[in-house]
Amino acid sequence: KKQEEPPSEFENFIRGNYSKDVVLSNIKQFGYNFFTNVPSSFAPIKQFPVSPDYIIGPGDEIKLSLWGSIQGQYSLKVSREGKINIPGVGEVYVNGVAFKDLKNHLYSAISKYYKNFELSVSMGDLRTITVYVVGFAKYPGTYTVSSLSTLINALFESGGPSKNGSMRKIQLIREGKIVTEFDMYDFLIKGDKTKDHKLQDGDVIYIPPIGNLVAVAGSVKNPAIYELKNEKTVKDVIELAGGLSNTAYTGRVQIERIQEGKFQKVFEEDLEKALTSHVKPGDVIKVYQVIPDKLFVYVSGAVQRPGSYGYKEGMMIKDLLDMAGGLKYYAYKEAELVRVIPTQNGTQTERFKIDLEKALAGDPNHNIKLLPKDSLIVRSVPEWESKLIKVTISGEVRFPGTYVMVKGDKLSTLIEKAGGFTERSYLKGAVFLRKSVQELQQKSLDDLIKRLERETLLATSSSLSTAVSPEEVSSKQVEFQNLQKFIATLKELKATGRVAIKLSDPRVLKRTPYDVELEDGDLLYIPQYNPTITVMGAVMSPGSYIYDKNLSWKDYVKLSGGLSNYADEDKAYVIKADGTALPLKGGLLSWNNSYNRWEISALTGSKDNILEPGDVVVIPEKMERIAWLRNIKDITQILMQIAVTAGVVIKLY
Repeated sequence: KKQEEPPSEFENFIRGNYSKDVVLSNIKQFGYNFFTNVPSSFAPIKQFPVSPDYIIGPGDEIKLSLWGSIQGQYSLKVSREGKINIPGVGEVYVNGVAFKDLKNHLYSAISKYYKNFELSVSMGDLRTITVYVVGFAKYPGTYTVSSLSTLINALFESGGPSKNGSMRKIQLIREGKIVTEFDMYDFLIKGDKTKDHKLQDGDVIYIPPIGNLVAVAGSVKNPAIYELKNEKTVKDVIELAGGLSNTAYTGRVQIERIQEGKFQKVFEEDLEKALTSHVKPGDVIKVYQVIPDKLFVYVSGAVQRPGSYGYKEGMMIKDLLDMAGGLKYYAYKEAELVRVIPTQNGTQTERFKIDLEKALAGDPNHNIKLLPKDSLIVRSVPEWESKLIKVTISGEVRFPGTYVMVKGDKLSTLIEKAGGFTERSYLKGAVFLRKSVQELQQKSLDDLIKRLERETLLATSSSLSTAVSPEEVSSKQVEFQNLQKFIATLKELKATGRVAIKLSDPRVLKRTPYDVELEDGDLLYIPQYNPTITVMGAVMSPGSYIYDKNLSWKDYVKLSGGLSNYADEDKAYVIKADGTALPLKGGLLSWNNSYNRWEISALTGSKDNILEPGDVVVIPEKMERIAWLRNIKDITQILMQIAVTAGVVIKLY
């Protein structure tokens, strides 16, 4: 009998964390004791019934019986050359022959010399093979084993993995290649031996270092420390532990984790919420038992894990706070304990003011004994949540990152905190995203899509009712299908929440309307200088070109091969680098992205010289040629609005 290996570092760590609710003192790494009760002698098996597919090889002993025209009983050893020497017949090559074919193989060889005879064959002593067990094995080394041995047999003989060795990724290596990767958990938990390959001479069994570990304690069928492989959630780990026991309380599962340099509670919820929670290396999952009297105490507010906790006689306020993971840093110094007392005339409510600092220090006037149904309310410091916001600045600034700001801080303050702009920054192309604007833009897009769906349904119903031939009906149906595909494409678009801004040095910015007050979640991106103009839409060869201040938008259209046959030049527009959109021909409307609306602009005629680096020129197609878009009003303006709010230009074909 092998001696059990001493506790591993993680076993000692788990056992050393006292828990008055869940037993941790006997937690062990799963599966390692399976190898402790193995034979002390590793002598190879000499005689053993072989399967029909056993392959004969050098060192095997074949027992041959002959009667009839030739008689004899022989024990024949297979030579290194793979041959046996049959008296009166000579050498017969048998290496590589399956046992099920051996009788016919020998009969065929002997029948060349004799007629009218019978024979029988069986196996005597089997050959041995040499295998190597290396890596994190309990007893690594060279082992001589029976030719019938499998990977599991060799693991038994080497004592299995050490407690620093993996049970889940054991490799069988043959001629430098991995033949199989064996998971002992499949065998121990499921009885699955499909990857337990037979060994060959010279095989190497490599046990890699152990993977990530988690512990499961309490009301599960097999509390233990488990090695993770593909398991990611609490549900996966509990399944490794055989599932819940009959006494498991589904209202309370707790996770303790090494975090910020200490071991602390990070999660406490009911089982349903716990099952989908992700586990991390070193976690301890505690599944609590059913509480016989079903009695609870409650804590809410500024604690790490507010909720209900099982009541125990003698429980104090400090105990409840410990179970809840302690106070949050913004907890107010004074809490309130609410107690409901049943009387013959109904219930009576009592309230106690609790100084939390004194309660945690053990002051009996504040660390008072709890009763069932007591509720501790831990308030937050007044207005703390509304004061702090997080904003992100990235791109061409000296110190990009996420900053904690005070509500009321402005854009210039953020830029100053980030060290200002770099020499490569292109302020006209700055991207400023805001969650509240994104919500408004998304609502606008959703309303637009609903409008298109209504118009489509009405137009289709009207046109189908007036169709005079099957061919016309079919044509209208195709148009309707195309419209549905178009609307489905629009539904996939998401608003970006971009706000058009004009940036400059923080000192100058402070004197402008663009020095806006920051909101939580704001994101400012400063790109590098982009000296290009992009042309998209109904041109012969869409592309990007180096910016030249002497070229107009029409010049860039010419560089793109000119207008296509269906280009609608009168409705051409430009999406500026700052996110705004402007018509390139004289018109009444232009899109103001700052206020998410269309505005009347002056009738200034052709706008040939409004391009700046980073701008995108868009040439729409004439809607008259697209039958399924003819009845949609203001389609060009709609597509222009989408390009600004969603950051994409819709291609109709």
